[in-house]
Amino acid sequence: MQTASGATHDLRPAFMWAMVRLLLAGAREGVGPRHDGEEEDATMKSRGGVARFISHWNREAEATLSVLQALPADQYDFRPDPEGRSIGELAWHLSEIDACLSLGIELRRFRLEDEPPGLARPREVALLAPGYRQVHEQAVARLHALDDDQLDESVTYFDGRLTTIREVVWDRLLHHAIHHRGQLVLLCRMARGTPPGLYGPNREQMAELRARAQATRS
Repeated sequence: MQTASGATHDLRPAFMWAMVRLLLAGAREGVGPRHDGEEEDATMKSRGGVARFISHWNREAEATLSVLQALPADQYDFRPDPEGRSIGELAWHLSEIDACLSLGIELRRFRLEDEPPGLARPREVALLAPGYRQVHEQAVARLHALDDDQLDESVTYFDGRLTTIREVVWDRLLHHAIHHRGQLVLLCRMARGTPPGLYGPNREQMAELRARAQATRS
Protein backbone atom coordinates (compact mmCIF):
# COMPACT_ATOMS: atom_id res chain seq x y z
CA MET A 1 0.00 0.00 0.00
CA GLN A 2 1.31 3.47 -0.85
CA THR A 3 0.90 6.24 1.72
CA ALA A 4 0.47 9.95 1.13
CA SER A 5 4.23 10.40 1.59
CA GLY A 6 4.92 7.94 -1.19
CA ALA A 7 6.22 5.18 1.07
CA THR A 8 5.25 1.65 0.16
CA HIS A 9 4.22 -0.89 2.77
CA ASP A 10 3.75 -4.63 2.26
CA LEU A 11 0.39 -5.48 3.82
CA ARG A 12 0.78 -9.25 3.61
CA PRO A 13 2.38 -9.75 7.05
CA ALA A 14 -0.47 -7.82 8.66
CA PHE A 15 -3.00 -9.90 6.73
CA MET A 16 -1.36 -13.14 7.80
CA TRP A 17 -1.10 -12.12 11.45
CA ALA A 18 -4.76 -11.10 11.45
CA MET A 19 -5.67 -14.55 10.13
CA VAL A 20 -3.53 -16.20 12.82
CA ARG A 21 -5.17 -14.15 15.58
CA LEU A 22 -8.64 -15.08 14.37
CA LEU A 23 -7.75 -18.76 14.24
CA LEU A 24 -6.29 -18.66 17.75
CA ALA A 25 -9.34 -16.83 19.08
CA GLY A 26 -11.61 -19.42 17.53
CA ALA A 27 -9.60 -22.22 19.13
CA ARG A 28 -9.81 -20.61 22.58
CA GLU A 29 -13.52 -19.88 22.39
CA GLY A 30 -14.54 -23.15 20.79
CA VAL A 31 -15.75 -21.38 17.66
CA GLY A 32 -16.13 -23.32 14.45
CA PRO A 33 -17.44 -26.70 13.36
CA ARG A 34 -16.63 -29.73 15.49
CA HIS A 35 -16.73 -33.32 14.31
CA ASP A 36 -15.86 -36.52 16.05
CA GLY A 37 -12.65 -38.04 14.73
CA GLU A 38 -14.19 -40.73 12.54
CA GLU A 39 -16.70 -38.39 10.90
CA GLU A 40 -14.06 -35.76 10.18
CA ASP A 41 -11.64 -38.32 8.78
CA ALA A 42 -14.31 -39.77 6.49
CA THR A 43 -15.31 -36.30 5.29
CA MET A 44 -11.75 -35.31 4.45
CA LYS A 45 -10.91 -38.55 2.67
CA SER A 46 -14.11 -38.34 0.59
CA ARG A 47 -12.67 -35.24 -1.05
CA GLY A 48 -10.34 -37.45 -3.06
CA GLY A 49 -6.71 -37.24 -4.07
CA VAL A 50 -4.34 -34.67 -5.49
CA ALA A 51 -5.66 -34.86 -9.05
CA ARG A 52 -9.23 -34.26 -7.90
CA PHE A 53 -8.21 -31.30 -5.78
CA ILE A 54 -6.22 -29.70 -8.61
CA SER A 55 -9.18 -30.15 -10.94
CA HIS A 56 -11.46 -28.31 -8.49
CA TRP A 57 -8.80 -25.68 -7.85
CA ASN A 58 -8.23 -24.96 -11.53
CA ARG A 59 -11.97 -24.65 -12.14
CA GLU A 60 -12.29 -22.14 -9.32
CA ALA A 61 -9.20 -20.30 -10.63
CA GLU A 62 -10.96 -19.76 -13.96
CA ALA A 63 -13.91 -18.30 -12.07
CA THR A 64 -11.53 -16.07 -10.14
CA LEU A 65 -9.99 -14.85 -13.38
CA SER A 66 -13.43 -13.88 -14.65
CA VAL A 67 -13.94 -11.73 -11.53
CA LEU A 68 -10.52 -10.10 -11.86
CA GLN A 69 -11.19 -9.30 -15.51
CA ALA A 70 -14.49 -7.64 -14.55
CA LEU A 71 -12.98 -5.19 -12.06
CA PRO A 72 -13.40 -1.53 -13.10
CA ALA A 73 -10.10 -0.37 -14.57
CA ASP A 74 -10.06 2.93 -12.69
CA GLN A 75 -11.05 1.55 -9.26
CA TYR A 76 -7.83 -0.08 -8.02
CA ASP A 77 -7.83 2.06 -4.88
CA PHE A 78 -11.58 1.77 -4.19
CA ARG A 79 -11.83 1.18 -0.43
CA PRO A 80 -15.31 1.55 1.13
CA ASP A 81 -13.95 0.52 4.53
CA PRO A 82 -11.02 2.79 5.49
CA GLU A 83 -9.51 -0.06 7.51
CA GLY A 84 -10.14 -2.72 4.88
CA ARG A 85 -8.41 -3.74 1.70
CA SER A 86 -8.81 -1.83 -1.54
CA ILE A 87 -10.02 -3.65 -4.65
CA GLY A 88 -6.43 -4.01 -5.85
CA GLU A 89 -5.17 -5.29 -2.50
CA LEU A 90 -8.00 -7.77 -2.06
CA ALA A 91 -7.68 -9.02 -5.63
CA TRP A 92 -3.98 -9.69 -5.18
CA HIS A 93 -4.58 -11.42 -1.86
CA LEU A 94 -6.05 -14.26 -3.94
CA SER A 95 -2.62 -14.66 -5.53
CA GLU A 96 -0.97 -14.49 -2.11
CA ILE A 97 -3.13 -17.37 -0.86
CA ASP A 98 -2.14 -19.61 -3.79
CA ALA A 99 1.54 -18.71 -3.58
CA CYS A 100 2.09 -18.72 0.20
CA LEU A 101 0.16 -21.88 0.97
CA SER A 102 1.52 -23.90 -1.95
CA LEU A 103 5.03 -22.88 -0.92
CA GLY A 104 4.30 -23.88 2.67
CA ILE A 105 3.13 -27.29 1.46
CA GLU A 106 6.21 -27.70 -0.70
CA LEU A 107 8.55 -26.78 2.16
CA ARG A 108 6.42 -28.57 4.80
CA ARG A 109 6.47 -25.46 6.95
CA PHE A 110 4.34 -22.33 7.24
CA ARG A 111 6.33 -19.27 8.25
CA LEU A 112 5.58 -15.61 7.59
CA GLU A 113 9.19 -14.97 6.63
CA ASP A 114 9.11 -17.47 3.73
CA GLU A 115 8.72 -15.34 0.59
CA PRO A 116 7.30 -16.94 -2.56
CA PRO A 117 8.95 -15.70 -5.76
CA GLY A 118 7.15 -13.33 -8.11
CA LEU A 119 4.63 -12.06 -5.59
CA ALA A 120 5.12 -8.30 -5.90
CA ARG A 121 1.65 -6.78 -6.17
CA PRO A 122 0.80 -5.15 -9.52
CA ARG A 123 -0.38 -1.55 -9.26
CA GLU A 124 -2.89 -1.61 -12.15
CA VAL A 125 -6.19 -3.46 -12.43
CA ALA A 126 -5.27 -4.68 -15.92
CA LEU A 127 -2.25 -6.54 -14.51
CA LEU A 128 -4.10 -8.38 -11.73
CA ALA A 129 -5.62 -11.17 -13.84
CA PRO A 130 -2.47 -12.10 -15.81
CA GLY A 131 -0.46 -11.87 -12.59
CA TYR A 132 -2.88 -14.18 -10.81
CA ARG A 133 -2.77 -16.68 -13.68
CA GLN A 134 1.01 -16.86 -13.49
CA VAL A 135 1.05 -17.25 -9.70
CA HIS A 136 -1.65 -19.93 -9.86
CA GLU A 137 0.23 -21.93 -12.48
CA GLN A 138 3.35 -21.85 -10.31
CA ALA A 139 1.31 -22.95 -7.30
CA VAL A 140 -0.24 -25.85 -9.22
CA ALA A 141 3.23 -26.99 -10.28
CA ARG A 142 4.26 -27.16 -6.61
CA LEU A 143 1.30 -29.36 -5.73
CA HIS A 144 1.85 -31.67 -8.71
CA ALA A 145 4.84 -32.97 -6.76
CA LEU A 146 2.47 -34.41 -4.14
CA ASP A 147 1.12 -37.94 -4.17
CA ASP A 148 -2.18 -38.95 -2.60
CA ASP A 149 -0.63 -40.50 0.51
CA GLN A 150 1.19 -37.26 1.32
CA LEU A 151 -2.14 -35.47 1.70
CA ASP A 152 -2.47 -37.09 5.12
CA GLU A 153 0.93 -35.93 6.33
CA SER A 154 0.79 -33.67 9.39
CA VAL A 155 2.15 -30.13 9.23
CA THR A 156 2.22 -27.23 11.67
CA TYR A 157 0.20 -24.31 10.33
CA PHE A 158 0.85 -20.57 10.81
CA ASP A 159 -1.16 -20.57 14.04
CA GLY A 160 0.93 -23.37 15.57
CA ARG A 161 -1.81 -25.97 15.28
CA LEU A 162 -1.18 -29.41 13.79
CA THR A 163 -3.19 -30.14 10.66
CA THR A 164 -2.89 -32.25 7.52
CA ILE A 165 -1.90 -31.22 4.02
CA ARG A 166 -5.35 -32.35 2.89
CA GLU A 167 -6.99 -29.86 5.25
CA VAL A 168 -4.61 -27.13 4.14
CA VAL A 169 -5.36 -27.49 0.43
CA TRP A 170 -9.12 -27.76 0.75
CA ASP A 171 -9.88 -25.40 3.64
CA ARG A 172 -6.96 -23.01 4.16
CA LEU A 173 -6.28 -22.61 0.45
CA LEU A 174 -9.33 -23.29 -1.74
CA HIS A 175 -12.17 -22.32 0.60
CA HIS A 176 -10.16 -19.41 1.97
CA ALA A 177 -9.76 -18.06 -1.58
CA ILE A 178 -13.45 -18.56 -2.39
CA HIS A 179 -14.33 -16.61 0.76
CA HIS A 180 -12.21 -13.62 -0.29
CA ARG A 181 -13.39 -13.86 -3.90
CA GLY A 182 -16.94 -13.37 -2.64
CA GLN A 183 -15.79 -10.19 -0.90
CA LEU A 184 -14.18 -9.04 -4.13
CA VAL A 185 -17.40 -9.61 -6.08
CA LEU A 186 -19.17 -7.29 -3.64
CA LEU A 187 -16.46 -4.62 -3.95
CA CYS A 188 -16.67 -4.88 -7.74
CA ARG A 189 -20.41 -4.19 -7.62
CA MET A 190 -19.99 -1.34 -5.14
CA ALA A 191 -17.41 0.23 -7.47
CA ARG A 192 -19.99 0.24 -10.30
CA GLY A 193 -18.55 -2.85 -11.94
CA THR A 194 -20.46 -5.84 -13.29
CA PRO A 195 -19.18 -9.01 -11.63
CA PRO A 196 -19.85 -12.26 -13.47
CA GLY A 197 -22.32 -14.88 -12.34
CA LEU A 198 -20.26 -17.66 -10.82
CA TYR A 199 -22.55 -20.35 -9.41
CA GLY A 200 -25.62 -18.84 -11.04
CA PRO A 201 -26.67 -15.79 -13.06
CA ASN A 202 -25.75 -12.30 -11.92
CA ARG A 203 -28.28 -9.47 -11.74
CA GLU A 204 -27.96 -8.55 -15.42
CA GLN A 205 -28.15 -12.14 -16.59
CA MET A 206 -31.18 -12.78 -14.40
CA ALA A 207 -32.97 -9.77 -15.90
CA GLU A 208 -32.22 -11.11 -19.37
CA LEU A 209 -33.60 -14.53 -18.45
CA ARG A 210 -36.78 -12.97 -17.11
CA ALA A 211 -37.17 -10.87 -20.26
CA ARG A 212 -36.82 -13.97 -22.44
CA ALA A 213 -39.34 -15.87 -20.35
CA GLN A 214 -41.79 -12.96 -20.58
CA ALA A 215 -41.31 -12.77 -24.33
CA THR A 216 -42.00 -16.50 -24.64
CA ARG A 217 -45.26 -16.15 -22.70
CA SER A 218 -46.44 -13.18 -24.76
